[in-house]
Amino acid sequence: MGKLALAAKITHVPSMYLSELDGPQKGSRQAAIDGHIEIGRRCRELGVDTIVVFDTHWLVNANYHINCGEHFKGDYTSNELPHFIANMKFEYDGNPELGKILAAECNAQGVETLAHDKTTLDPEYGTLVPMRYMNEDRHFKVISVSAMCTVHYLNDSARLGWAMREAVEKHYDGKVAFLASGSLSHRFAQNGQAPDFSNKVWSPFLERLDHSVVKMWEQGEWSDFCEMLPEYAAKGHGEGFMHDTAMLLGALGWSEYDQKAEVVTPYFGSSGTGQINAIFPVSPVTGKEVPGPQASVTANFAPGSSRL
Repeated sequence: MGKLALAAKITHVPSMYLSELDGPQKGSRQAAIDGHIEIGRRCRELGVDTIVVFDTHWLVNANYHINCGEHFKGDYTSNELPHFIANMKFEYDGNPELGKILAAECNAQGVETLAHDKTTLDPEYGTLVPMRYMNEDRHFKVISVSAMCTVHYLNDSARLGWAMREAVEKHYDGKVAFLASGSLSHRFAQNGQAPDFSNKVWSPFLERLDHSVVKMWEQGEWSDFCEMLPEYAAKGHGEGFMHDTAMLLGALGWSEYDQKAEVVTPYFGSSGTGQINAIFPVSPVTGKEVPGPQASVTANFAPGSSRL
């Protein structure tokens, strides 16, 4: 029925908003903004009607959650970085129908997920920043998915991604894009040193690690990457424990995925963190390599480890 038309790993750094404003940061994130505009253009070209964002700024401590309210409008100020994003206006339309379809299939596949269609909860800036540049005219409907998951297994996030793809393909009449909104390494510069690292990565180790990962993506080394993802998420300070990335790779088929990533905004440093915009071409897969839900079986490690 429906189709997953586009998948991407994207940045949402708040300096993109500062880049619009007069001041020392003006124009500094134009490449990242242009990458978002390009992804939005391709979504339009492919006939996408709804963008689903796996948002690593939506922190949850139990279950998975889908914000599929009918309409979002307001003025957003970041509680984390209020000097970066303050009073940013937003207005987008949601897709309650699709949100409920996604949640139903996730639950059917063993990943407990709640859809919130009657809510006053607004999206976080992991959703709002990309939509500012991809969806200024409200062309797309928007759904946000919690992806800063504090006590969740990466297996569950991978299975959630696959279940959401199956929900779209089997139960939805339309075309959808999935965006993993989060950084690679996410080790912020130490307090007091942020200005020195505004366009740099915190350590040479993390920068080299990120570049190695991007090279793996460009070469299509998915089996190796999926195997190393839990350790990369931990030792590479992955944002949101990289649950957004697990969701995206789950939707693409996990280690069965056979395409090469296309970098549309080259890797860059921001406040110590490593950032990129990269498109992952969607290809037919069986889903047989996607991990099953970990929460339903006995684990050998603490849930808080966010390990597979």
